[in-house]
Amino acid sequence: MRCRTTCFSLNDRLRDAKEDPAVRSVVLAGAGDRAFCAGGDLSQMAEAGSEFEAHQGRSQLAEVFGALWDLGKPTIARVQGYALAGGCGLASACDFIVASDRAVFGIPEVHVGLWPYMITVPLLHTMAPKLVLQLMLTGRRFDAAEASAMGLPLTIVAPDQLDAAVESLVLELEKASPQAVALGRTAFYAALNDGLETKMQMLKGMLTVGLGMPDAREGLQAFAEKRPAAWATIGGQA
Repeated sequence: MRCRTTCFSLNDRLRDAKEDPAVRSVVLAGAGDRAFCAGGDLSQMAEAGSEFEAHQGRSQLAEVFGALWDLGKPTIARVQGYALAGGCGLASACDFIVASDRAVFGIPEVHVGLWPYMITVPLLHTMAPKLVLQLMLTGRRFDAAEASAMGLPLTIVAPDQLDAAVESLVLELEKASPQAVALGRTAFYAALNDGLETKMQMLKGMLTVGLGMPDAREGLQAFAEKRPAAWATIGGQA
């Protein structure tokens, strides 16, 4: 499913969960065993309708983050494999991450001539700023144990224990007062996200600018053609 369609679907389901008093917590999980979420559709990023429509559509992932933080109920990322790029940001936007010891995290956008603008805020919520910058600059992958050591709020289990660990956490969260959780969690994110809209608008604008750069076009084409990218210099010449 395309990234934008997935984000629309996630927002709809989160809205339903928020309005349903029977829902006490929300678990995000990927289909299958290979990935939680491997990031956005790079071929879709290379496509364009009108520039205005493309720019407006780039806020969809940020709206998912906002919906998670405004949910009033605990959120859990069940990470069974790859959590890369936007997927790493999506996991870090959740309150809890329960991960297989085979999970792989990474922020690799720089290798295709892009920068992870829209996931900057949730990553800065969970890890030290200079560490986030280093991961963005190198684009390297790291396992669950290193992710935990770097500050991601991880519970790490064997793959065959993943569902049991998630279920145990869900049951533990159900012991809390739903009113206290709703009010307290909302207050927590209101304090944490002060000035969020201004930050997100700036980051969305930078993403649009970045996608228009020669290196972004070259990086996306090189990815599609499975070849090394030929980067331009700052002045624009290869």
